Amino acid sequence: MSGITTTGSTIIPNLETMPKGILLWRAILQWLGGIGIIVMAITLMPIMNVGGMQLFKISNNDSSEKILPKSKEIALRLIFIYSGLTALCALAYKILGMGFFDSLTHAMTTIATGGFSNYNESIGFFNSFSIEIAAMIFIILGSLPFIAYIKFLSGNKKIFFSDIQIKTFFKIIFFSIAILSIYLSINNSIQLNLRSIFFNVVSILTGTGYVNAQFDNWGGFPLILFLGLMFIGGCAGSTTCGIKIFRIQIIYSFISNQLKKIIYPKGIFVLKYNQNPVDNKFIASIISFIYMYFVIFFVIAALLSVTGLDFITSISGAATSISNVGPGLGSIIGPNGNFSSLPDISKWILSLGMILGRLELFAILVLFLPSFWRD
Repeated sequence: MSGITTTGSTIIPNLETMPKGILLWRAILQWLGGIGIIVMAITLMPIMNVGGMQLFKISNNDSSEKILPKSKEIALRLIFIYSGLTALCALAYKILGMGFFDSLTHAMTTIATGGFSNYNESIGFFNSFSIEIAAMIFIILGSLPFIAYIKFLSGNKKIFFSDIQIKTFFKIIFFSIAILSIYLSINNSIQLNLRSIFFNVVSILTGTGYVNAQFDNWGGFPLILFLGLMFIGGCAGSTTCGIKIFRIQIIYSFISNQLKKIIYPKGIFVLKYNQNPVDNKFIASIISFIYMYFVIFFVIAALLSVTGLDFITSISGAATSISNVGPGLGSIIGPNGNFSSLPDISKWILSLGMILGRLELFAILVLFLPSFWRD
């Protein structure tokens, strides 16, 4: 379940002793899970009208979308792009010093933003700055909306610079790196390592879960920041999970408009996303999604605590499962820990959280409604 949902949490205590066949199968599961969620997010979820994903319908009146192909052709192009990025990532890893097997398996889990590694120390095992840079580049490429790649190949050469979701994604990365660097430089200069800060911010935000440092030792604020990044996630239509940046953008704009209406009661303020007006039903759908997201998060955290887990393990375990991140926080499931010591019932609860998080909560609930199939 952790593999196919690209979560990356593991119950294997010693990965180095596992047969290569098992390690390859783990990587393949994450790779398939990654392409599966991309195709579903771009071609299926928008027509289900849940969680605000209807904003990304392929067929609309926006002139910039008229150059896009139909769903079947889009799915084939997505597979081609996804496979191409995987091959490029594997080649980069091989050139930078990984063996053939490691470069292949890590490339699959990098593009899928899954985070499975062949080593207990994750990507930190290689202790290579160049490999970590390559990993960050391809993690980010896997975290961008894949529909942007299709638009780029279809003639929209400015898409990566004009898309508001992509711009906000990078702003969050740089802001998190800056504030974390300032905190560590003031409070704990020994732990100030820009290499580790950059890598772990990118890895946690995108839900990849690779680690190259024991960030549990950085203090309380970094843990709170990482917990928040788990919830945010990457861009819609990518391999990442979490609430997604576009939903946070729309909620921010909605709150901003409400404050403006209080200050200027007679003013008319239209909420827009990427220069397009956003209907109230989309806003209601997004608010409902976020509400359900946190309700399920707290339910999972409460259930985990009932099974005997401590507070930080319960909270971070719930967050990492529903956001499909991988490692949690604390000494048990932290950056260099694993989930093997957890009770079996806790693992079942976490597995359920992984499914709900990967399939966007409402997608599962809506499929069980007879009215959806009648419509």
